[in-house]
Amino acid sequence: MIVGVPKELKESEARVALVPAGAEALTKSGHTALIERGAGEGSGFEDGAYEAASARIVERAEVWRRAEMIVKVKEPIPPEYGQLRRDLVVFTYFHFAASESLTRGVMESRCVAIAYETV
Repeated sequence: MIVGVPKELKESEARVALVPAGAEALTKSGHTALIERGAGEGSGFEDGAYEAASARIVERAEVWRRAEMIVKVKEPIPPEYGQLRRDLVVFTYFHFAASESLTRGVMESRCVAIAYETV
C-alpha cells in the first residue's frame, strides 16, 4: 500500500500524522510511505529523518495523486476536498457533525473516510 502524509494546512495545526518510526515500520512491512516535503517540521522531524526511515520525500501533489491511503492529523479543509477520490482511504479526525461542507465534500468524493474519533 502507498501511504501518503501531506503537510497539514489547517490554521494553527503543525503536527504530523506519521513520525519517522511509523514510516520505518510501514516500509519494513513492504509499504511505501510518501511524505510531503516539510510535513514533519512542526513536530520536530526533518525530511532527512523520514528518508533515513526509507520514506520518500515528495511534493504535495504527488502525495495526493499516488497515495492509496492518506493519513492526517486534522480533517480535510475546503482546499483539500478536490483531492479526495473514490479509490482513496483517508484516516484522520473528521468531526462530521461540526461541518456540513466537509460531510458533503467527503460524500461527493466517495472516498473511504475512517475517523479517529469513531475507531
